[in-house]
Amino acid sequence: MQSVKLGLIGDNIASSSAPRLHKLAAAQHGFNLTYDLIIPKTLSFDFDQAFDYVQSEGFNGVNITLPYKEQAFPYVSVKEPSIAKLGSVNTVCFNDQTPSGHNTDFTGFLKSYHSVRGDRPAGHVLLIGAGGVGRSIAYAILELGASSVAILDHDHAKAQRLSDELNALTPSQANGIASAIDAQSIPPCDAVINCTPAGMVGYGGLPLPEDAFPADFEWAFDAVYQPVDTPFKRLAESKGAQFISGFELFFYQGVDAFLIFTGHDVKDEADLRQSLLAALGDRVNA
Repeated sequence: MQSVKLGLIGDNIASSSAPRLHKLAAAQHGFNLTYDLIIPKTLSFDFDQAFDYVQSEGFNGVNITLPYKEQAFPYVSVKEPSIAKLGSVNTVCFNDQTPSGHNTDFTGFLKSYHSVRGDRPAGHVLLIGAGGVGRSIAYAILELGASSVAILDHDHAKAQRLSDELNALTPSQANGIASAIDAQSIPPCDAVINCTPAGMVGYGGLPLPEDAFPADFEWAFDAVYQPVDTPFKRLAESKGAQFISGFELFFYQGVDAFLIFTGHDVKDEADLRQSLLAALGDRVNA
């Protein structure tokens, strides 16, 4: 019987549903899978030590989450050009001599978007948060036909770097497709995307003060899925926006990661989805 040892490295992960997702997917195939939560600060580790730990303890692979996705990038070999340019990874395999890095936030967001909005272009997008998941989604937005991307982050230099990278990929846009903005210069937009921890268990709140949001927008996405019924979700829906839940990103990035880790597709995605929704219970409103 196949056995797989996996884990998740991150800070605020005590309530993560990733272990359940991967164990349920493994059960569909009838093999053993363990999935440990590695919180560096509780082990008195920095990220370097946490990464060394999972390699030395025989993990087949790990997911990486807040705030380590960019820190993990120099440790891995990334074969896919579309992922290499992101500068962050959330999935690492140790099956080869050199750890291989992948970004299922990128692929998972594309699947999440298409499952809700089909092939409609993204339009003019306000992206809040330029960290690891924000970078992944910013690059995905380009593939979705974004007309412009306004990037807001408390670290303006980080927002500017991401803006410069997106503009370098779209030289045909005379004035640049992306811009780094501050909270006082938010433009009208078709979409608002939250890639900050605001609203997450242990953080709470909105990514912006309520009166700072655009007056109206067509669609919204919140990377937070614990809980799914976030303050931003309620605000977006009160404005009539089509909402894409962070649960969708969680689900699709997990399905993609399971294939990378094990070499097996999830046998029954519908059953896995329903099992996860049932486990999350009242925290999900999907």
